[in-house]
Amino acid sequence: MIDILQTVAVISTSLVCFLVFTQLVIAVGGVLHRRKSLRDQQQSLPPLDAFPELTILIPAHNEEMVIERTVQHMLALHYPEDRLKILVIDDASTDATPEILDQMAAGNPRINVFHRYKPDGGRGKAAALNAAMKLVTSELIAIYDADNCPEPDALLFLVARIMQNSTVVATVGKFRTGNKRKNILTRCINVEGLCFQNIMQAGRNTLTGVSFLTGTNYVIRRDIVDELGGWDEEALAEDSEMSIRLYMQGYRIDYVPYSVSWEQEPETFAVWLKQRTRWARGNNYAIVKLLKNFHHSKAKIHSFENLFMLVTSYCFLFAIGVAQLTVILRWLQVGDFSYTAEWLFYFWKIAYLLYVVQVFFVLYTDREHSPENILVGMVMYLTYSYMWLLAIARALYLDLILREERTWDKTVRFNTEYETVGTQAVVGVSD
Repeated sequence: MIDILQTVAVISTSLVCFLVFTQLVIAVGGVLHRRKSLRDQQQSLPPLDAFPELTILIPAHNEEMVIERTVQHMLALHYPEDRLKILVIDDASTDATPEILDQMAAGNPRINVFHRYKPDGGRGKAAALNAAMKLVTSELIAIYDADNCPEPDALLFLVARIMQNSTVVATVGKFRTGNKRKNILTRCINVEGLCFQNIMQAGRNTLTGVSFLTGTNYVIRRDIVDELGGWDEEALAEDSEMSIRLYMQGYRIDYVPYSVSWEQEPETFAVWLKQRTRWARGNNYAIVKLLKNFHHSKAKIHSFENLFMLVTSYCFLFAIGVAQLTVILRWLQVGDFSYTAEWLFYFWKIAYLLYVVQVFFVLYTDREHSPENILVGMVMYLTYSYMWLLAIARALYLDLILREERTWDKTVRFNTEYETVGTQAVVGVSD
């Protein structure tokens, strides 16, 4: 038994090195994507009168702290006013959200409010979007979360990419952490977001042609949503699930990093854990659904690549679990783990070095390579990453052991102000 565990420990740690190296290679793809994006951004946009009609959908459940600011940023978007409809979905809110929206709509005809009530309302983002689709007549749909503040040209960039490439049915932009200076947690989330978008979005887009919708700051063709039957209301990560179905049907999503929207991230561990557990449970659902329907995929290579991305976190969880068990058994002097422990320590050093290089690539690409961000990124390997593993393990426990019903948990908002000025974000904490 001990010999088997030693072999598994070496194999699992080698797997971690392979995965980290793979992500480093993809990070290089992110650098190439950045260069291409800079060239694309300099190209002229189509004339404003050529842009099609578009409806912005904003699901809002108990968003009194952020919704007014979000709607004001939607009104400030550079898009032909006669072709832009802003539809805010009050999803059975019990706070002041309905009153705030009704007051704003009364003073501006461009704002439309769709009130939903129990029992149909309040069942999650996917259900709210599906209900609102009955009111949509435009060719394109844009989705924004209720805390998002897109930069003025963000929507133009997303729509222009669809107009310029007939093979693209959806485009997704970059989200940035508006409250990144609030505390150490939000600083970690900021680095995490940059890594995800430069590696899993930009890098994958360059090397494999795959990117995922991220739940906000994206545009999709309305007829494609209808063809797919709308958003899956069982999915807690409706963006990942929708992305998987798009690729299974052979469609293409493009990542447009210069379309930027600023958002609020969790400021406490409890809120973070609840949100990340929901995301992990959503990925569990997406993995199972993808496996069940893999044989129906019209683009099996892309579907396999999506599956590989989704299971990567579980590989890390398994490898770290085995490594920790090895350390415990050696400490308890159960079996001879001296050679295995030395091997593991050597491999973990290699993995950490690859990780640091990867983080530096990402931060340098986004011009965020300040000493503070580099230090935060280095520390995250043995702190923030373990928090993520806790969320994944908790999601597996809820899904496999308790078999708890999947219900939508709204992310708690905080009284933190941030605003965009041109292409920069100015952050401050209100009293």
